[in-house]
Amino acid sequence: MDIEPGELTVGQLSERSGVAVSALHFYERQNLIVSRRTSGNQRRYKRDTLRRVALIRIAQRVGIPLAEVAAILALLPDNRTPTRQDWEHISECWQAELDRRILQLEQLRDDFKDCVGCGCLSLDRCSLANPYDVLASNGPGPRRLVDEKGNPRHPEASCASNTCEATA
Repeated sequence: MDIEPGELTVGQLSERSGVAVSALHFYERQNLIVSRRTSGNQRRYKRDTLRRVALIRIAQRVGIPLAEVAAILALLPDNRTPTRQDWEHISECWQAELDRRILQLEQLRDDFKDCVGCGCLSLDRCSLANPYDVLASNGPGPRRLVDEKGNPRHPEASCASNTCEATA
């Protein structure tokens, strides 16, 4: 079978990771995972590939693009099993991005039903919370939900200037 200790066939990797063989082939074409080829041109994967596949699946679940996943996985060593410190370093790299995504999801959950903050879809509150569309002077988009750079913020933070009244 030409399999070395600690290696997995593509079928074993698929079964163990819960990812379809076709997806594993795709991940390999995208350089997210690597395999060696046997004399019969069959793929063999190191066991630590399971961790990489798990990271890819989790990242996809929260909407992180595969290009960003590839950049992070490039930080892992190719010729040795990643250590706990390697994984901690990857986690630190994503901390700010994940915090930003969490804030955006909290905004969607908590604030969207009342006002998207752009002055046009606030329904019956628009004339009270944003009379004469004064938030338009702060720039395009949902001004209560993003700062001038497009980063998310809580609605209360947008009232620092005198362009809006209390959001309650």
